[in-house]
Amino acid sequence: MSLPSLPIFRFAPSPNGRLHLGHAYSALYTDHWARAMGGTMLLRIEDIDIGRCRPEFVEAIFDDLRWLGLDWPQPVRFQSHHFDDYQGAFARLKARDLVYPCFCTRAQIRAAGGSGTDPDGAPLYPGTCRHLAPEERERRFAAGERAQWRLDIEAALRVAAHPAIREAMPDPDSRPASRAADPARWGDVVLVRKDIPTSYHLSVVVDDALQGVGHVTRGMDLYAATDIHVLLQGLLGLPPPLYTHHRLVLDRDADKLSKSRRSESLGDLREKGWSAAAVRHHLGFEEASPRFT
Repeated sequence: MSLPSLPIFRFAPSPNGRLHLGHAYSALYTDHWARAMGGTMLLRIEDIDIGRCRPEFVEAIFDDLRWLGLDWPQPVRFQSHHFDDYQGAFARLKARDLVYPCFCTRAQIRAAGGSGTDPDGAPLYPGTCRHLAPEERERRFAAGERAQWRLDIEAALRVAAHPAIREAMPDPDSRPASRAADPARWGDVVLVRKDIPTSYHLSVVVDDALQGVGHVTRGMDLYAATDIHVLLQGLLGLPPPLYTHHRLVLDRDADKLSKSRRSESLGDLREKGWSAAAVRHHLGFEEASPRFT
């Protein structure tokens, strides 16, 4: 499959904090290649976690990106406005018995002592609820217990065997390469949370397909997640984009910048007197010779 004649890229931050230099790198990287290929960079606000996302962070995202010199088509897609789209995709998986309700808490999963961890370091789910009888599920729902819904990874891989990831630099002269995905290393991932009617994995593949995204450029911290994304694309019959995973911006201790670790934000740098040109230069985006390493 070739890229669309006018390729669509996207930058998709979550408004649960201020953007930092890592976000700036990803946005500038994506914008550069969208322009180089005569395409478009969409802005998507991934705000499904309505408990942590804040309107002021949305406005800060717009402000920081405009300060960097970026623009994007309107309207911006807010994931929190499209839960029906994600529920529709989930219903298709449920109709094929590819998901099941899980009543376990995080503490119970840790106490169960599963067989290792997933690529993000979380305990692999031991499958406690996978084979609950329908009557037991109904009894627990009737008792008011809340459940998250997990993908039955073994059943999914029987349906969509040998998922592959198509990778390429976002360049008209770059030839895509294919590598085997390994979704099983994630175990039975959560597709619908107890408190939110979707998950990152489900929402992102639905959005990319609905928005016609043909090339996904994102950081290496999401490299392993692509295994689950291409599996879901196969299960749902969605067109797989090409993927490029770029380097991460690290702090002085060689750790990935993170909102949760209170990494210095673009707003902090602006208050210190940094200009947008200085940020671009610091990240290697001199207009004449950007360094994409």
